[in-house]
Amino acid sequence: MDNGEVLPAEMCSLREVLDLVGDKWAIRVLVQLGDGPRRFSELERALTGVSRRMLSLTLRGLERNSLVTRKVYPEVPPRVEYTMTAHAAELDEPLHALSAWAAKHRAKVAEARRAHDVA
Repeated sequence: MDNGEVLPAEMCSLREVLDLVGDKWAIRVLVQLGDGPRRFSELERALTGVSRRMLSLTLRGLERNSLVTRKVYPEVPPRVEYTMTAHAAELDEPLHALSAWAAKHRAKVAEARRAHDVA
């Protein structure tokens, strides 16, 4: 359709994409990786509040869905780096824009929630 209407198959694809990147840790990991490859410990330090298990699960999910690659270097101790794939890198600008929007409107949203909950 040319009228901008979303077809059911396209809607399903959109839902799938949002499921891939829509959780709070996936977005934050991808934003971090937008600046270049990171080691697990670097990501862990940068993502305040994430548990090791949650970070590991998030990275595995992103890797499974071809948004992140994992490279193991044959060193002692082993060094592992995570990098965004080329097609995931296309998400960098939209994710930064979404993050900036959230930061800009955080207080407004929190106030609206408080007002709604009181009413």
